[in-house]
Amino acid sequence: MRCAGRLFPVLMDNIDRQIVALLRQDARRSFQSIGAHVSLSAPAVKRRVDRLEAEGVLRGYTALVDAGRRHDLPLDELDLYFESMRIDCAPVRVQTWDELQRYMRGSAGSVGRILGTLLAEPESASDPFESLALAFQLTNFVRDVREDWELDRVYMPAEDLERFGVSTAHIAGREPTAGFRDLLALQVERARQLFREGEAATELVAPGVRRGMWMARSVYEGTLDRTERLGFDVLRHRATLPPWELAGAVASGLRTSA
Repeated sequence: MRCAGRLFPVLMDNIDRQIVALLRQDARRSFQSIGAHVSLSAPAVKRRVDRLEAEGVLRGYTALVDAGRRHDLPLDELDLYFESMRIDCAPVRVQTWDELQRYMRGSAGSVGRILGTLLAEPESASDPFESLALAFQLTNFVRDVREDWELDRVYMPAEDLERFGVSTAHIAGREPTAGFRDLLALQVERARQLFREGEAATELVAPGVRRGMWMARSVYEGTLDRTERLGFDVLRHRATLPPWELAGAVASGLRTSA
């Protein structure tokens, strides 16, 4: 199944994933060596590698593996990343807040931890980068409830839907009930808490990086502010910042980082 809109939107079966994992361990591994691990001949492995290179998968992966070696990046985080990406290859129905957190740790937190290792001083201080990445991801889910539904994805936890008396029929019918608004208010507060937990990340990076992080944070927190001003009605209105508010958020981020 094709997973649209993700890092590697291509068809990959289990053997492909094994090949990519082996090349992640050793990008210079021979086709014969790979074949011994996946029970394929060297020519069959070469055909798969050629296809993955043509589709752009291995070009990005090879560069990432090289960077991982040079900077001692925690590339094992990518296992959780791909776990989350595989979830998106089918209809999504998240059951609990814990399940959503695990998904976000894969889809966003894993990238945050890799970047934290690369950018932070000290390198071990990657936890706030994960929190910041989760805050960005959850803000996307708040903003995109309607769009995600059209992709057959419901990231709002079923336990929260039940708690506030919200059904998927309300989402499909674009009915922002009082319960739906309370549901969104909870997710907005969770996102704000994650932003607070991730604030230390901006103090651990070089000034040039800090400016970009504060701009991104200001824009995303502006999206949460707009969601609140809309009365949490993201089913009939877009929470994306209009151009004048976007410009203000960017300017605010620059002032904060100065």
